[in-house]
Amino acid sequence: MRPEPGTFRIVERLQRIGEDIQQEQLRYHRKRVLVSKEFTFDAAHHLHCYEGKCKNLHGHTYKVVFGISGIPGETGITVDFGDVKEIWKTQIEGYLDHQYLNETLPAMNTTAENMVVWIYEQMEAALQSEPYKTQIEGGRTEFVRLFETPTSYAEVRREWMLDE
Repeated sequence: MRPEPGTFRIVERLQRIGEDIQQEQLRYHRKRVLVSKEFTFDAAHHLHCYEGKCKNLHGHTYKVVFGISGIPGETGITVDFGDVKEIWKTQIEGYLDHQYLNETLPAMNTTAENMVVWIYEQMEAALQSEPYKTQIEGGRTEFVRLFETPTSYAEVRREWMLDE
């Protein structure tokens, strides 16, 4: 028996798989869904061929937001947030967090516009490799947003990356 919407009660018994819900009911649909996860990192850099304060060595607390889509698996999960965190921690963060970005990133001017594309490429490469390629049906990076300050960010989207 389902309670009326808007009514409140204390749950007396947790739903049990195999009794109250069947395994094949866990996935409600097969539509593409986007999930998002964000991380922060602190780093220093300076810009070349730029006249302004940013030509000097300085630092930021960056925030990066990933939008990753896929088709929900048998349990109704599209992309496990823990998998996104694992990719971030093992394959991306080490190049960025508490680093001098001009040394740890490929040769580039370390603008938010350049960095966000590099971050996108790293996440997309990870999603297309094992074990993620087989774990996440149709998993792909839809966007990456890199905040350099709380009010300033650069963004790259999948369609823009594919246009090239």
